[in-house]
Amino acid sequence: MHGLGNDFVVVDARVRDLEIDAALVRAVGDRRRGIGFDQFAKIDRGQNGADVHLTFWNPDGSESAACGNATRCIARMVMEETGRKSVNVTTARGNLFAEDAGGGLTSVNMGMPQLNWRDIPLSKNVDTLELPIPGAPTATGMGNPHCTFFVDDADAVALEEFGARYEHHPLYPERTNVQVVHVVGPDHLRMRVWERGTGVTLASGSSSCAVAVAAARRGLTGRRVKIDLDGGQLSVEWREDGVWMTGPTAHVCDGVITSDFLEHAT
Repeated sequence: MHGLGNDFVVVDARVRDLEIDAALVRAVGDRRRGIGFDQFAKIDRGQNGADVHLTFWNPDGSESAACGNATRCIARMVMEETGRKSVNVTTARGNLFAEDAGGGLTSVNMGMPQLNWRDIPLSKNVDTLELPIPGAPTATGMGNPHCTFFVDDADAVALEEFGARYEHHPLYPERTNVQVVHVVGPDHLRMRVWERGTGVTLASGSSSCAVAVAAARRGLTGRRVKIDLDGGQLSVEWREDGVWMTGPTAHVCDGVITSDFLEHAT
């Protein structure tokens, strides 16, 4: 599946469970010897009224609490399975509500942003609106940490070097996603993203939510924005009940990971 080119391998473990470990994730994530993905997702049966429970991993084998585009993709699949217009999804981020937004688009409420330094988390008490880092980026938590740099031209930044440098900044004990953004208009942003444990991606849902929150906090935009990413456009709105993200999804194919691959991957 993918959302604007932000691509995922999704294992449906609702019928047949599969033990997932870091070695398997890394093997599947190899784009030449495995399948390749930006994030790996596992679907389990939902509990306590939820339709499904999702767990996410990065290609380096580390877990991620949130993946907005994968959540939208899987929510769309579940809605098509059930014929319903909305679903409840649980993740390490908490209980997320997703719904059909019409026109082939899917919305998900990614929850309230984390703005306190401990919750993001940061390594010490600093102003999260303007971090003591060159460029004064903004820190935001969306179940995973984000560091947003507002620049004159996002396309002019050498993101491969820039993102790798700040992913491991000492202020972020769990590493961070890095965004470079410029303002197109009062409700319009251009963003590029480096995801921790992954690298440059065509899009990122949680990063888009973090960028929308950061721009609104800094008075650069209102609370409802369009965000142009390398893979396409998402709409984000910071409402009283959370940060809502809306965009297209794509279910590309179904397949089977062979037992021989599994044997040698773990």
